[in-house]
Amino acid sequence: MANTDVKDLLNAGVHFGHLTRKWNPNMAPYIYMERNGIHIINLYKTAAKVDEAAEALKKIAASGRKILFVATKKQAKDIVAQKSAAAKMPYITERWPGGMLTNFVTIRKAVKKMAAIDRMKKDGTFETLSKKERLQVDRQRAKLEKNLGSITDMTRLPGAIFVVDIKREHIAVKEAQKLNIPIFAMVDTNSDPREVDFVIPSNDDASKSIEKILSIVTDAVTEGLTARQSEKDAANKGEEAPAEAKVDAAAPAEVAEANDAPSSEDQAPAKAAE
Repeated sequence: MANTDVKDLLNAGVHFGHLTRKWNPNMAPYIYMERNGIHIINLYKTAAKVDEAAEALKKIAASGRKILFVATKKQAKDIVAQKSAAAKMPYITERWPGGMLTNFVTIRKAVKKMAAIDRMKKDGTFETLSKKERLQVDRQRAKLEKNLGSITDMTRLPGAIFVVDIKREHIAVKEAQKLNIPIFAMVDTNSDPREVDFVIPSNDDASKSIEKILSIVTDAVTEGLTARQSEKDAANKGEEAPAEAKVDAAAPAEVAEANDAPSSEDQAPAKAAE
């Protein structure tokens, strides 16, 4: 996986923070300077942190665990839906359902209810209902689809969550903290980075900035999934060896094991806002 180019981050406006009066002092290590009353984020630190987060997400994806992407703000929801769907990962872009993680059993029941309605439509049961009942069921199905449609394949708690704007998605962050689920997030200068396991200091308001960061992390997730599939293919080929090769049959068990490389460190600050 190639290292992130600071110029690309600069062109996407990732370096623009919030007004200085709205800052969170805990973001000081990631701030390069102040210009016209706005904090400027150190993009060399952003590049190092996004590469570190991408490597960790790649490993989680390669392990077979799901990564839940969360963004309900207007300028982020479409980007997150598109990028996470392309990476075959679940996402929440409408209202965060309270207890989504801490009460996952109930959420799964709602998903099963949606599947039950679909079965009713397939087997003809739906047509036996009265017109009023069909309308109610359709409305219920549409509501479930809107809120939970993207997590229908998530049969267990995710291996990590990725959040855009931790202040807005504070309920999701609290639930993940309670269950010790790793939190990856775009963290702007008005937020507290201590709430996140993998901080990506960046502008979480501009759509270009959000798209740039999401592109990097979802590409890493896709790489992890590809590596996992290659692993499976190699393992299957090993199982399909000819019968006469019994002598070597016990050998290639390790073909099914693959691990990824470690994460990167913060680099020294340098001018990022020129």
